[in-house]
Amino acid sequence: MTPEIEVIAPGLHTTVQDAGRIGFQDVGLPASGPLDRVSLRLANALVGNPPGAPALEMLLQGPTLAVLADSVRIALVGGDADIAIGFDRMRVVPAGRSVRLVRGDVFRVRGFGDSVCAYLAIEGGPDISPLLGSASTYVRSGIGGFHGRALRSGDRVPLALATVDVRDEHALSRPVELALEQPVRVVLGPQRDYFTDDAVATLLSSDYVISNQADRMGYRLEGPALAHAKGYNIVSDGTVVGAIQVPGSGQPIILMVDNQTTGGYPKIATVISADIPVVGRRKPGRAIRFVAVDVPAALRLRGEQEAAIRRDIENFRRVAKTGEIDLAALYTENLVSGVASALD
Repeated sequence: MTPEIEVIAPGLHTTVQDAGRIGFQDVGLPASGPLDRVSLRLANALVGNPPGAPALEMLLQGPTLAVLADSVRIALVGGDADIAIGFDRMRVVPAGRSVRLVRGDVFRVRGFGDSVCAYLAIEGGPDISPLLGSASTYVRSGIGGFHGRALRSGDRVPLALATVDVRDEHALSRPVELALEQPVRVVLGPQRDYFTDDAVATLLSSDYVISNQADRMGYRLEGPALAHAKGYNIVSDGTVVGAIQVPGSGQPIILMVDNQTTGGYPKIATVISADIPVVGRRKPGRAIRFVAVDVPAALRLRGEQEAAIRRDIENFRRVAKTGEIDLAALYTENLVSGVASALD
């Protein structure tokens, strides 16, 4: 019997994502991957997976899933979400720790709090054949992941492992810092010269708000308009995740992980790679402020972030295994150590 996770309710937008599809932007294919790579890495580490293993990315609302395998180990990282297991005798596992479930368990991912995204890692991962080196879903083109789309009720996602060992679980020693009030750091350009000095000053001194027109392709912002110095059309050139395009409206757009690979609007600045997860976590209606840094600072900040992730993984706490009944293990044990008479 194929080990699977069955989708009872899919949530708002649940897809398979891994570290991303690297190396194909020159042929028009974005990297995709997670909005919040920090949370994905921590979730995978909690269940013992490699850093870029495929997991479920959930946006705004989590799914309800059923275990159709002998046992699985899962971990959730992101916001204030938790895992509610069962119904009549519900137990709740908070984000940031792993838990082992057995066949027939039904669980829900609940309450994202202030974060737009959360990640559910499964030991061994979904058994998804990579496309161009990645299992990430790119919904706009219908490729990768589970049939190239978000999960639907009734889907059965195959798993790489039919069972997992009974062992102590792991938990984060501290919550993930969402940094929702942190200014987003940018490097100016590459088309800084297409904007007036006042436009740059406005970008770096104003509060912008993420509009409802925000998805994995890009976050449209609302706030003071940015004036162009040379018009708002350029010869289309390559774009990167984090590029801040400014169309004729003067309202900036931050390109995200499903970004188009070329664009004909000038780019006033680029969000540094360390702060892409900071932007990715923010919901529509959230404010964003920008601060400029230079390239050496951007490289240093990314290095510091990577070091912090490694420390968090090294400092995982051990958590005693939960009290679920594992019938397969139970049948192997000698549960009778003697006979007692009712008269004794």
